[in-house]
Amino acid sequence: MCYDPDAAPPAFSPAARPPAEAAPLTLTSADGTEFGAFLARPEVTTGVGVLVLPDNKGLSGFYRKTAERLAEQGHPALVLDYYGRTAGAFPENRPTEFGELPNLLPHLLALTPEGLDADLTAAVERLRTDGPAEVVALGFCFGGRQAFRAAAPRFGLTGAVGYYGYPDTINGAPGPTQLAADLTAPILAFWGGADEHIPSAAVEAFDAALTGAGHPHEFVTYPGAPHNFFEMSAVEHFGAARDSWHRLLEFLARSR
Repeated sequence: MCYDPDAAPPAFSPAARPPAEAAPLTLTSADGTEFGAFLARPEVTTGVGVLVLPDNKGLSGFYRKTAERLAEQGHPALVLDYYGRTAGAFPENRPTEFGELPNLLPHLLALTPEGLDADLTAAVERLRTDGPAEVVALGFCFGGRQAFRAAAPRFGLTGAVGYYGYPDTINGAPGPTQLAADLTAPILAFWGGADEHIPSAAVEAFDAALTGAGHPHEFVTYPGAPHNFFEMSAVEHFGAARDSWHRLLEFLARSR
């Protein structure tokens, strides 16, 4: 669980120009499921498309703002919601309590790799309809784990970026570490050195698995930073957030 409802991403780069479009939309997965999304489109596209994968609370204000920040830098950005199958296609209609763990857990446990993959595929296809063919996945927490998974060739992405995405097995389900041999798109990963949710041994095992598979990747760990250091109110971790943002923009620039 990363961000509270009133959380916002930091802004470190001046806006090149405001987005030409920033609005919710509804997408349809391959199995006919409708699910919510949010698209921020720049007036002039100068970079790759970005598929934004939120934490396990799904599409929230933090990720809408993140998409807008990316669009300000010339990147079409689309955020998807995970819970169309169990909570309906309109995240904005859900009560605030939806994101509390006891309420969220039944929806989270109902997610399947097949459903997630189908929704990611539909979102990538939507990004490409009026944007560049090159798309990078950017995920946070649960979404960071999904971004690493999206480095698999079936998605056709040019890169994947994960902020504190747990890489190891969960309830027996293989994680990115176990899937490393099947990943192909370059990976950039950010970790908090004081993250209580992701032990350093899990990060090291993921690094070793990617290295063993000959997979291009870069890991950046910020000493003393917690799990959700990329957030406007985390002023004590301003340096880590700013450095990661600029590394992210550089990665996106290299992914064209």
